[in-house]
Amino acid sequence: WVFSMVVLGGVTRLTRSGLSMTDWKFTGEKPPVTQVEWQQEFAKYQQSPEFRLAHSHMTLDDFKFIYYMEWAHRMWGRVLGVAFAVPAAYFAARGYITRPLAQRLGLLFVMGGAQGLVGWWMVRSGLQEPENQHQVPRVSPYRLAAHLTSAFAIYTTLVWTTLDLAKPTPVVSIILDKAAVAANPVVRVAARQQAAGAQWLRARVLLLSLLVGITAISGAFVAGNDAGRAYNTFPLMNGQLIPDEYWSLPGLCNAFENTAAVQLHHRGLALSTLAAVSAMWLVSRKHSMPRPARLALDVMAALTAAQVGCKTVLRPV
Repeated sequence: WVFSMVVLGGVTRLTRSGLSMTDWKFTGEKPPVTQVEWQQEFAKYQQSPEFRLAHSHMTLDDFKFIYYMEWAHRMWGRVLGVAFAVPAAYFAARGYITRPLAQRLGLLFVMGGAQGLVGWWMVRSGLQEPENQHQVPRVSPYRLAAHLTSAFAIYTTLVWTTLDLAKPTPVVSIILDKAAVAANPVVRVAARQQAAGAQWLRARVLLLSLLVGITAISGAFVAGNDAGRAYNTFPLMNGQLIPDEYWSLPGLCNAFENTAAVQLHHRGLALSTLAAVSAMWLVSRKHSMPRPARLALDVMAALTAAQVGCKTVLRPV
């Protein structure tokens, strides 16, 4: 369900619906119903920089679409919060939740609530007047990256908690226990080899996950700067390995606000991720490891190859 929230956020971003609602309430917003209410909400949007500088041609019917997209994104987050908190409170009251689990669930609830605040903090940056009157209003890429990072942190913590509950005993411990009681020496040796392979994989996957995370967050800077609309060629960027515009901004901000730089960095990180995943997949063939781990590696390699494609960059999105 949380993954669907991340997907809905991406669709909201792609349809440029995120700035359609110019205010925010913690308890939620009631959508307009009557024609008068729609006109009032549309009038608020018409005062925003995005309407005046980019969507002045928009009709009320057009506005309804982007409004509903943003409203659905916000309300789905609140629904998920209720769907999480109510069962958690019930099971806690019945004594089914241990203290460590209760602490982690409480942390997840706080992270979910904070995500809504981070989202509004991000949207507010797009409601400000741009420095250049010819510039299309957009949210701060730094705040967009913070919003995406927060979403990944919540999702990762949820997966971690789920795996802890589904597999309270580490797989390596189970395999080593199996080896200890195995009467057949062949089975004992095979189990120990699988345990060693799983330990080898775990040490490297943690580093690889960091690279994947950095690559994903770099994509937020591409989106936040609308960098995907430029350099729609691959592997070169308009005929150059490093575009002339790469150093067009001063200082450290060049790495995060320059269209050429953020796209080149994202490309490089994506290709580095593909190379690292491919190398791990190839080297892992020499190690014996549990079948679930082998399957996870195969799926990761396939998804990485599919993700690091050229079709997105070849289209101005």
